[in-house]
Formats: sequence, C-alpha cells, structure tokens
Amino acid sequence: MEMDTEVVVVGAGPSGLTLACALRLHGVAVRVVDGAAGPATTSRANILHARGVEVLDRLGALGDLPDRALTALTVTQYLDGRPAITVRFGDHGLGTARPALYVSQAEIEERLRRRLRESGVEVEWGTVLTDLRQDEDGVTAVLGSGTVTCRWLAGCDGAHSTVRKLTGIEFPGVRLTEQFLLADVHAAWPIDRAGGHGWPHPDGPLFALPMRDGGREGDLWRLMAYDPGGPSGEGAVLDRLRRLVPERTGRDLPIEDAVWTSVFRVHRRLADTYRRGRVFLAGDAAHIHSPLGGQGMVTGMGDAENLAWKLAMVIRGRAAMSLLDTYEAERRPLATEVLRHTTTATRLQVGDGPLTRFLRRRVLIPAAALPSVQRRASHLASQLWVSYRRGPLARSARSRLARGSRPGDRVPDLTCVRADGTRTRLHAELGSRWALLAPADGFADHLAAARAHLGEDVVPLTSQQDDAWLIRPDAHLAWRGDHPARLTHWLADALRHEP
Repeated sequence: MEMDTEVVVVGAGPSGLTLACALRLHGVAVRVVDGAAGPATTSRANILHARGVEVLDRLGALGDLPDRALTALTVTQYLDGRPAITVRFGDHGLGTARPALYVSQAEIEERLRRRLRESGVEVEWGTVLTDLRQDEDGVTAVLGSGTVTCRWLAGCDGAHSTVRKLTGIEFPGVRLTEQFLLADVHAAWPIDRAGGHGWPHPDGPLFALPMRDGGREGDLWRLMAYDPGGPSGEGAVLDRLRRLVPERTGRDLPIEDAVWTSVFRVHRRLADTYRRGRVFLAGDAAHIHSPLGGQGMVTGMGDAENLAWKLAMVIRGRAAMSLLDTYEAERRPLATEVLRHTTTATRLQVGDGPLTRFLRRRVLIPAAALPSVQRRASHLASQLWVSYRRGPLARSARSRLARGSRPGDRVPDLTCVRADGTRTRLHAELGSRWALLAPADGFADHLAAARAHLGEDVVPLTSQQDDAWLIRPDAHLAWRGDHPARLTHWLADALRHEP
C-alpha cells in the first residue's frame, strides 16, 4: 500500500498537538485533522502541572508562557464564611526549574500549533473522520475531504472519541457526580487575586480562581460550583451562579457577565486497551476523570510524548514493532493511579454524608495547613514522580537494588557539559535525541554501544554520575551501569532489532 503520510493524528487538542510536535522532532511525516471549524478560544483547563511544562520545554514549545502565566497559586479555604487556611500549590518544594503554569488551555494549544507550524505542519480544521480500515501494512482513514492512507493512526479526539468507537475499544467506567457549573466571569470582587478561594457548603463546594484576560490580571475569574439540580443553558448557568455565589460564600460578590459557561458531570473511564493494531489512543480518548487536581492535560501530554519516540523508532527501522506494546504497559497503570486519586478527591469534596462532612471540616481542611501535606499535594499533582520502574523496558536494565535513580525513573533537568566543554541542561538536549550521561573518561565504549543501535541520535554529556546513564527522549532513565556489553544487551532486548 502506498502511503500518503506516516502518521495521522485525529484531534488537535493538547495530546494530539504534543504527539504531532514530538513526531516532527523525530522527522516523522504527520497529518493532524480535527472536526472543529477552528481552534478553541475558550479557556477550558487552566493549569499545566510541572511534568507538562517539562514536555513543552523538550518540544521547544514553551515560548513565553512562563512570562504570561502565574507560576504558583494559593488557595484559601473558608469555614463559616471566614478564611480558615491558605494552601500553596504549584512550586512547593518540587525541586524543578519548571513549576506549574496557571494559564489557559487555549494559550497552551496556540503555542503547540505555532511549534507544529514551524515544523511544516498545519492543522486541517473542519476535517471529520467518518471511518477507518486497517490491515498489516497500514490504515485508511475516511475523512470528509476524502481518504488518507498512513502507517499509523492516533486517536487524540477526546472523551467521545470517534477513533475509539470505530476500532471497537471499550470505555468502561462510572459517573462519579451529578452536575457541576463552570464559568469564566468578569467580577470586580474585593478578594485577593493572588490566589484561589474555596467555600465548602452543605449543598456542594464553590471555587473561584483568578485568571488572566489577554495575558493581564484584571477581574476575570474561573468559577466552579457543584449544583446537581441546576440548569444547563448558557444564560441559565450565569443566573444560577449569581444566586449561588452569595449563598455559598456568605458575601455579596456580584458578577458582571460571563465569557464562557459550561456544564459537566464527572465520569471515571479507562479504555480497555490503548492500541488496536496500527491504531492508538492517547489523552481523554483513553481515560477521563475528575477535573479536580488538574490532571487531565498533563496526563494526556505524557501519553503523547511516550508514544512519539517509540513510534519514531519503529518507523525509522531502529526498533521492532514489539516496542510499541510498552506504550500501554507504561502509561495505562499511570492513568489507573490518576483515576484513583482524582476519584477520592472528588468524593471527599462533594460527598454529603455525615462522615464525609465531618472528615472534610474537621480533618482534611486542618490537615491541609500542614507544610508536609502541602508538599505532598504539590508533588502528587506535578506528576514528577511518574516512574516506569515496573514497566517492561526497566525490568532487565539493572537490579532493583541499585541506589538512587533506577531505570524507569524520570531524570531531573541536570546541569551537564557537552563534549565541546560548553554547559547545557539535560532536558534541552532531549526531545528528539537520547542522552548518554557518563564520567568524562567513560564515553567512548558506552557511546559506541548506544549508537550501534540508536544511530547518531545520542548526545554524549558529562555530569556528576559515577556510572553511565542512557536517558530516553522523554527524560526517563533507560539504563545505567558500568559495562558497555550490558548496555548492548539491554538495547538488543528492548528494541528487538539487530543493528
């Protein structure tokens, strides 16, 4: 079958754009299609946690987002209408130069589209996928504008994924809550815009987070209120919020108008599989969960970066197709963890039973004032803890008894030295390449072993390690040790491909 392109990405949200940008970094031909008429302009998600910020950095798509965003946020919790505690999130003891960004999803997508455009690819808007067929050689995607043939297809088309339905992948789960109201409103309130605010209430919580309007701080707020019996129309949502705000805050806080409103119910769903033949799922097409904690966007972008380098290795003939099985093996367990954490947080926030109310008021809110709890919450939300130690690529890399970083762990953005003596950051060297981190006198044999399987896409760096580390394009430790022959063995086993 003659192919029109290597990969078709369906969906131009954060996951699809991240996947396309990462594939282009590896030199893979990509087409990105989306059924929408054009880019979304509403904010939707408004936080990108540290792991997602690192992904943008490795893709060269971060741009000026840190300058236009808040990099930390305080959330004040109220009891009986009065401030009870203030919790700091986003950069609390994470040990990263890339803390969370409080910036709208629309701005993040714009930066990714710009990066994709720089690589020679434009999103094909108004292009609806209606059918797909696949065989041993490739996929035929039936679009509104005709058919496209490709080697691989990725469904990054959201919770109602057409790709998932066409491939027959089940999406089991349950509904966790009834209705939430969501709105971005203009409101000149006399409360601190340096952070967010949360008001527990017997009828459900209400949250207000400051937002920047056109990159400037003003009077724009994101409101979210649990309201099981509330309305669903745009005008009705605004009217309902105008009633709920004084009821739940105990203060007269008038709302001028709404920029955007939405209504949603929280579901927890996880696809039975992330791959069927030559078709993959990523992002919300593979998993959906509560928005509390802001884990959706960062999880989907992590899916995309993980899949991209593996697809590129197979397409370029440097790995056998079995490498692609490790995508689900590494990412689906993480989604299971995210679903578990966000489900627990949601039930504690909206549960109206006497025990839940007691725990929320007398245990959880006071505990949130503890510095150790705040550090733990920031670390958990950041996804910097994500590790693939138990995944198939890490099992044979080195004994689990090794001290410090183990194969599968994320490697921090270390300061390193290039072969020419110039200083650099580790993550700045990744994205499209692997890195070999080794003592200054330990390059030659390890580098030769790595390049025998990976080609020239291995950059040699020195740092403070006593042994050699091979680091994947997504900043996870692939292998560490002292013997080049063992590195050769691991590469041959992981890639299943003779150099």
